[in-house]
Amino acid sequence: MKFNHKILKWSLVALLFALHACDETRLDLQPGGPTEQSFFAEEIEFERTVYGIYAKLTDLYWYNGGQDNCVQPVTLLPGDDVTTGGQDEFEIFSNIQPASFRLAYFYTACYQMIARANVLLEKNAAAAADVYKTPNLKNYHRGEALFLRAYAHYLLWNVFGTSPVVTQRVLNLDQTTPPSSTGTQLLDQAVTDLTEAANLLPATWSAENRGRVTANAANGLLGKTLVFKATVTKNNADYQAALTAFSKIQGASLVAKFDDNFAFDTENNSESLFEFQASQAFGFDNVWLSNDFDNAVGALSVFWGYYSNQFNLFGKAPFIATQKLVDAFERGDPRRNLTLNDSTKAIRKYVTRDKVNQPGASSVNNPRILRLADVLLLRAEALNESGGSKSEAIALLNQVRTRARNMVSGGTVPADFPTSETNQATIRQWIQDERLRELAAEGQRWFDLRRWALGGQIMLSNAFFNSALPNAIQFDPNKHLYFPIPTRETDVNPNIKQNPGY
Repeated sequence: MKFNHKILKWSLVALLFALHACDETRLDLQPGGPTEQSFFAEEIEFERTVYGIYAKLTDLYWYNGGQDNCVQPVTLLPGDDVTTGGQDEFEIFSNIQPASFRLAYFYTACYQMIARANVLLEKNAAAAADVYKTPNLKNYHRGEALFLRAYAHYLLWNVFGTSPVVTQRVLNLDQTTPPSSTGTQLLDQAVTDLTEAANLLPATWSAENRGRVTANAANGLLGKTLVFKATVTKNNADYQAALTAFSKIQGASLVAKFDDNFAFDTENNSESLFEFQASQAFGFDNVWLSNDFDNAVGALSVFWGYYSNQFNLFGKAPFIATQKLVDAFERGDPRRNLTLNDSTKAIRKYVTRDKVNQPGASSVNNPRILRLADVLLLRAEALNESGGSKSEAIALLNQVRTRARNMVSGGTVPADFPTSETNQATIRQWIQDERLRELAAEGQRWFDLRRWALGGQIMLSNAFFNSALPNAIQFDPNKHLYFPIPTRETDVNPNIKQNPGY
């Protein structure tokens, strides 16, 4: 009998494979790249993980491959300060649907930021004693992660209201279906995180780390979150806690020029408590590609084309000032001409002193997320609403008005409010009006209107919006104070309840 040489050959190969397969030493091979188990072994790796949390802020500001996908309208348009004169869903309200791509993207970006923060917090707590070499850096990293997680929860409350609170890293399927939150639970968690962060973060960073969150940023956002919470719950203790947090802000001051808060060459100034650090990818900034960690090509920039009316809008209406905003400024108030163009109503913030490397879509001008003027007005509000000193509250308002007035030599407008006023309702109206003038077109107005409405301080209605906007607004106060939870979330999470009316 003759052997089939081909069969013998492949039989031997199979035998060799089997023998080698049983050799356990051959299984002990290092992976081609870093794994989770091997990655968190050096201080620089924790540093890179922190940068990854910050990187998610890009998703809230970049061009996103086309202006119909950019999520800035979610915060810019629902208020009464900015309008398109068109039919954008976030301006007329009736078109807002759970299937909205922009809402889903906003929702996802916030939870991705939370997820990255949760990974850092877990690994930071478990880090071996010899991993961190730089004094206090372990605490700083924890503080940064807590701050950014808190900011994401703060945003989710202001947009959706009832989305889940997530404080642990998802490690099994049971954790993938968290329940809806209720009331102010999202803000409650933000308060918890910011309280701890404020005690961990440094007062300042070195020049090369400028822009990373500080104790001032944490105390500022903590106080703001507490005021937002107290507006709804009417809990005086929250107002008092906000005042305590604000009092811990040290070394910050209003800049002399109002428009230095919106210029690329005066970023991270003494008034800025926290801003997104817009930049260019080191390969080149491609506004059609998302940013993620170490990509050489992608978007790290900000889109201000809504205000500058660049070609990237592809014929869509730019965002302009409402007539209400135009009329809110006294003639002679320097902020008026620095905020808008009287004749065209074009918004001037962020675009008058901008730096755009790729026309219309790739700005490096940092969005100022939290600045001292905002804090001063919130502090005045906390005093007025909690039964504190009315004269002190008015003096804080006057600080903001004085800065504006002093930009003109011999200026008289806006004049100080009389500190002798004691009527709470009158002072409340002064504060609300001043927040409109000072913070217009910065993405703050809708959040203010929403919380004041939830707290019963104002009544939002079709008439309220139609007095400011040219569109046929269809606002339902029983529905639109909470935007819908995205369909892609309710479809996969049975524990999520859709907000009423959607």
